[in-house]
Amino acid sequence: MKKIALLFAACFLIVATADARRGNRANQNTLVPVMKNAVDSMSYALGVSIGSEILASFENIPGGEYNTAAFLEGFTTVLNNNPALMSVEFAQDFFQNFMLEAYERETKAIKSEGENFLKQNRTKKGVNETASGLQYTIERNADGAKPSATSVVRVHYEGRLLDGTVFDSSYARGEPIEFPLNQVIPGWTEGVQLMSVGSKFRFYIPYHLAYGERGAGQVIPPFATLIFDVELLDIVR
Repeated sequence: MKKIALLFAACFLIVATADARRGNRANQNTLVPVMKNAVDSMSYALGVSIGSEILASFENIPGGEYNTAAFLEGFTTVLNNNPALMSVEFAQDFFQNFMLEAYERETKAIKSEGENFLKQNRTKKGVNETASGLQYTIERNADGAKPSATSVVRVHYEGRLLDGTVFDSSYARGEPIEFPLNQVIPGWTEGVQLMSVGSKFRFYIPYHLAYGERGAGQVIPPFATLIFDVELLDIVR
């Protein structure tokens, strides 16, 4: 969470070259003024660049709430070198504490949602649960061989959050995937070993058997319970 205090400061680190951002396009090397002179155009371009970074930062604030007018008041106060309501040090501490508290509220809600979902889900007909807390239903059974924890398997799958958001799908990509079972999340390692080649299961994976307290990337939040439809196509070795 120490990085949170630098969230807005990072918006000003936009010294990246046009080549790095636009794939080395030669026609980007010439400055084309869009205002009355090059300095004004540069200043406008800087504002656009910083504004786009700040907007992206706003969208990542836990809870998604922010006050644009208050932000602009603080921003222009500093740019005009006028007395601000907060010192820089106080502002940074306040922002960091706010983000930390918002993050904790959001992750607590996600964790609670997953726990409540699994509690209700285990009472439904056809839902099985292992000692680890992994839940699953058998969508299609088969009599094929079963993999071990060290097997390399070929599968088709789709992964979703509890709200239905699809975050990964081999079906969407149009091709199955192969991987060693001991190199994936624990819920997969355990669950796929229950499957026979040709079968299709739906797994309900609690956060401690998925991506844990950190989540994964920008799509899977911390403490997220995940749902996977998995079709075991083959045991490669």
